[in-house]
Amino acid sequence: MEQAVVFGAGSIGRGFIGQLLSESGYQVVFVDIDEPLIAALNARGSYTIHLAENDHCETVTVEPVRGLLSADAEAVMAALAEAPLGATAVGARALPHIAPLIAGAVARRMEAGNAEPLNLILCENLPDAAGYLRGLITEQLDAEGHGARAYFDAHVGLVNAVIGRMVPEPTPEMQADDISAILTEPFKELPVDGAAWVGEVPVIVGLELREPFAPYVERKLYLHNAAHALMGYLGYQRGYKLGYETLDDPVIRPLVEGALDEAVQGLVARHGLEEAALRDHVAALWPRLANRGLADPVSRLARGVLRKLAPDDRLVGAAHVATEAGLSPSNLAWGIGAALAYDAPDDDEAQELQERIAREGVDRVLASVCEIEPEEPLGALVLERYGRVRDGVWAP
Repeated sequence: MEQAVVFGAGSIGRGFIGQLLSESGYQVVFVDIDEPLIAALNARGSYTIHLAENDHCETVTVEPVRGLLSADAEAVMAALAEAPLGATAVGARALPHIAPLIAGAVARRMEAGNAEPLNLILCENLPDAAGYLRGLITEQLDAEGHGARAYFDAHVGLVNAVIGRMVPEPTPEMQADDISAILTEPFKELPVDGAAWVGEVPVIVGLELREPFAPYVERKLYLHNAAHALMGYLGYQRGYKLGYETLDDPVIRPLVEGALDEAVQGLVARHGLEEAALRDHVAALWPRLANRGLADPVSRLARGVLRKLAPDDRLVGAAHVATEAGLSPSNLAWGIGAALAYDAPDDDEAQELQERIAREGVDRVLASVCEIEPEEPLGALVLERYGRVRDGVWAP
C-alpha cells in the first residue's frame, strides 16, 4: 500500500484530507508536534470521524494510519522521500517549520534517482500558499546545490486547494473521551489547481481539477467564508452563541442572503462564471451553514477579525467585487460595520481592534485595516452601518 504524508494532524488534516486519502487507498502518515495525539494514532492505527448533519450522525473509522513527530526529521524525510503524494494542513505560521523537512525529502529523492513525481496538496488558509511554500523550500534547496532546485521544479508539484469542509474544534469533552476523534460534516469536494499538478493525477476521492483556479478560490472566500463572517459578527452583536442560531434571526438571515447575492453578481462580472451555477452553489451552502450537528460557535466564526477585515479578504474583498459590478454592497457593509464593532472581551484581536479605534478613530482604522477611505461611497456606507450596529439600530 502506498503512503501519503500529511503535515498537520489537526482539524483539516484528520477531519478532511486524511479521510479522503485513506478512502483513496493510501496509508496516511501524519506528521505533527502533538505527542499524545501521535502516540494515540500509532497505538490504534486508526481514528474516528463523526459526520454530523441536522438529523443524524454517522461514525466512520479512518485506517490504516500512523504518526510521526515533526522533531523526528530523519523519519519524516524518509517517509516523504518514498511517497508519491502528500498534503499540508498546518497553518501559514507553521509552513516555515516544515519547509526544511520537505526540502530534505526532495534532496533524498534526487540522490536516489527517483524520477517519479511528488505532489503536495496545500490545505492552507493562505493566498497562494504554493508560491509562499515554494520560496521557503527553494531557499533550503539552494544550500543543497548539485541541481536540487532544478529537480524540485521538474518533479514536485505544490498544488493549492480550496477547503470547503466545516470542521469545528473538538470540545474538551470530546478530547477527553478520544483525543483522535473529529466531528465534521460529510461534504467531500476538494477543488485543486489543475495547472500545478505534476505528472499523472491519481484517483482521489473528492478531487476536482480546476483551471483557472482563481475563480474557485474567490468563490469559497466571498461566499462560504463571507457567510461565516457575517454570521459571526452579526451573531455576536445580536447575542447568539452558535452559528446556526443566527440564521433563524429575522434581521441576520436577510442580510446574509443579500450579501451573498451581492457577491454572486460580483463574481459573475469579474470571472464570467455562470450565474445559475453560482446560485445553485449558494443554495447547497445554506443547509450546511445551518448544520446543528456541528454546533459551530459564533466566537470561532468571528475569530481573527483583523485578518478578516483585510482588503482582499472575505468581507471587504467581496464588497469590492460587488462594487466592480456596479452594485452598492449595502448588505456586505453591514458585515464590515459589525466586524469593526466586534469587541468580544475574551478575543485578543477584537480588543486590539477596539484599542486602535479608541486611539485613532474608526475612520483611520477603516483606511489602515480595510484600505477603504471614509470619503468614498463604500466607506460612507460602512461607517453608517457601523454607527447603527453600535447603537443597536437594525430597522431599515
